[in-house]
Amino acid sequence: MSALLQVEGLAKHYPVKHGVLDRAQGVVRAVDGVSFAIARGETLALVGESGCGKSTTARLVLRLIEPTAGTIRFDGVEVSGAAELRALRRRVQVVFQDPYASLNPRLRVGEAIAEPMEVHGIGDARSRADRVKELLGLVGLAPFHAQRYPHEFSGGQRQRIGIARALAVQPELVVCDEPVSALDVSIQAQVVNLLKDLQGRFGLSYLFIAHDLAVVRHMADRVAVMYLGQIVETGPKRTLFANPRHPYTRALLAAIPHPDPRRRGRVQHLGGDVPSPMNPPPGCRFHTRCPYAQAICREQAPPLREVAPGQASACHFAEDLPRFDAAVGEGIAPRAAERLALYAAAKARRAG
Repeated sequence: MSALLQVEGLAKHYPVKHGVLDRAQGVVRAVDGVSFAIARGETLALVGESGCGKSTTARLVLRLIEPTAGTIRFDGVEVSGAAELRALRRRVQVVFQDPYASLNPRLRVGEAIAEPMEVHGIGDARSRADRVKELLGLVGLAPFHAQRYPHEFSGGQRQRIGIARALAVQPELVVCDEPVSALDVSIQAQVVNLLKDLQGRFGLSYLFIAHDLAVVRHMADRVAVMYLGQIVETGPKRTLFANPRHPYTRALLAAIPHPDPRRRGRVQHLGGDVPSPMNPPPGCRFHTRCPYAQAICREQAPPLREVAPGQASACHFAEDLPRFDAAVGEGIAPRAAERLALYAAAKARRAG
């Protein structure tokens, strides 16, 4: 598969200013040298703790904020000038995290969905109205919902409206910034499976940002793990969940609640706090919390290198880590299966 999106060395640094003269006192390295690619029809999940730079990376890809450094290539063309940026706006859309804040309360639903088509000059008023009805049907809503305002809908329905708006201009890549984290579990299953269905129907690519590894396991093709503004591990979903090669990825999997109380005591959980992005530690940024850290980790930053086919890790000792207990993540699969069952039941009720 050819790369639809190619990101190389992406960085975003925010100056910290203080005093009457507004002098710079330091720099917050929110994103610091991130590189990845997304193929056509592929879902890349970006995971990590809060504050690691996931959402900032998404905004950089969308060019909602300007990068400090790095390049973004979409379909082989570097996005730099105004013409490339305008083309990117139509071909890349976003589904935001908060379904209550992402819709304009002054616009009817039909107006909100039609607005992107108006901005890009797609069709006339009648064709746009027909397109709105078609999109509402695709996301499981009725045509008459176009005349209602956002406050008349539930959170799950609002997120469906947000998805319909993202699809209005027929994008190729959709950035999903934690699209289900604000929803109930049963609604999460419906929205995640809706995104999967739409991907199969239209050949969409997703940059999918999430905290919930059960959602990631169901949704993603590949996973990239971020820590303190950098990607520390990437790989195919099945490989990364079965045999992670970075201590931080192992800690994330170990943090998943497990129903067996006998297994909880065998898991070494991650301790300590995330260092400040204004003053990251030298060498490996994870060494202050890593149980396997050695002297070299405090002195040299490990490169992100391939340690298995398709899997890369930024760890000096990726090949020497103890054998990973794959059963640590066993709780993920039942949770994903449970959500699928809830979705199927809801779909059957609607059909009946």
